[in-house]
Order: sequence, then structure tokens, then C-alpha cells
Amino acid sequence: AQESRGLGDVYKRQTLKCSKNKMTDVAVSILTVEQEEATHVFYNLETARPEYFHIDVMDGKFVENNNLELMKDYATTISHISNIPLDVHLMVENVEEIMDEYMDLLPDRITFHIEAISDSERIFNIIDELKSNGIKIGIAIKPNTKIEEIKPYLNYIHQVLVMTVEPGKGGQKLIPETLEKIKELRSFVDDNGIDIDIEADGGINKETAEDVRNAGTDVLVSGAFIINSENQREAVEIIRGTK
Repeated sequence: AQESRGLGDVYKRQTLKCSKNKMTDVAVSILTVEQEEATHVFYNLETARPEYFHIDVMDGKFVENNNLELMKDYATTISHISNIPLDVHLMVENVEEIMDEYMDLLPDRITFHIEAISDSERIFNIIDELKSNGIKIGIAIKPNTKIEEIKPYLNYIHQVLVMTVEPGKGGQKLIPETLEKIKELRSFVDDNGIDIDIEADGGINKETAEDVRNAGTDVLVSGAFIINSENQREAVEIIRGTK
């Protein structure tokens, strides 16, 4: 896959990348939504005006929990009733198989974990497959993964998702040390002129959102704080930093 990347063939992320808003985008994680209330919750979240619905997909292998069937049902429902784009986060070992299941829903972006794949050729094949389907490409890293692991791919993707908690469970507290990783990544991409979104996911709420924004993020993922708020629109604005 890498051999085909001559100067004339280098994938220009800008062909898929929309102009970036100056303010931080908000992706609402639906990991904690109860199944019997899902459609009602999704309608209410639509009026809160987040930029994305964040779909956390887990296979019971890469992470302990398995919600493959539930998240596919949720994502399908959202794609039918909402105009808010899907931000799909794959916490799975078999990235290609699960990725294929979501491409038909035309998500805005699909993000997979660098820790799930050791073969760089396989990573580039996944990038090419997503590109050919008009889907933006993200790579995620766990709290202990160094950004050096993803540097070879930054010119070919749209987003890096920095996990600010250990992936796989909702309701965890943000790991403060991950803010330094976000700052390091922001400095690197800015210094090298790389046009890419930095997304943060985990423990982001009223108390932590400002610090995460200031570290240099473009997209913040927040779940329970928004979903459980009496005023979800206000909660989204708090995470975005406009209130």
C-alpha cells in the first residue's frame, strides 16, 4: 500500500475535510443510553445541537465489554432519524470486519486503535478503504501509547483520538497526564503544518472540559454529563466552551 504513495498520489485529507470551526466541536457518546429510552434520548440530543453522535463499538476482545449488536442498532436508528453525523470509534481487534458493517451507514468518520494493529501495511489498507468510501479516517491511542506510534500516518488521516481514560468503560475520571500528550501532539502537528483534528474522549465534563480544550483539542467527547443533564443544550455548550 505504501509503494503507491508517490507525490502525485499522496492522499490529500483536505479533499474530504470540511472547513474547521473556530470553536471546539462536541461529540455526544451514547454509551450509557438505556435501550428502552434510546429513540427518545436521540431526539432530545438532536435539539442539543452537538456536532456528532459518538458511537463506541466494543468487541469483548480488545476491551472487556461487548456491545457490537447494541451499538449497530443505535447507529442505524440515529442514521434514520437524525441529520447529526456519526463519529464511530472502534475498540475492536478485527477492525476491517466491523468497519465494513458501519460503512453502509455513511458515518462522517471511523476511528480505529493503533494498538489493535501491528502491521503498517494493514493500517494503510484500512486508510485506503475508508478513503475510497468517502469516510474520514481516525486513529486512536490509549493513555499509555506514545504519539511516536502514529506519526507515520498523520499525513494520511483526518483525526487522532487521544483516550483520556482507559478504553472500554464509561464513567471513568480523566487521567491528568493525558493532557500533556494532547499538548505534545498539538505542538507536533502545528510545527509540521499537519491539518488534523485532535479528539479527546474520557472523563470530560463541566470540571474538566476547559483544561482539555486548552490542551489543544478540536473535538471533545462527552457522554453521561450531557445525557444526564436537565438541560442538554446547555451541557453541550459547557463542553464546547460557549457557556
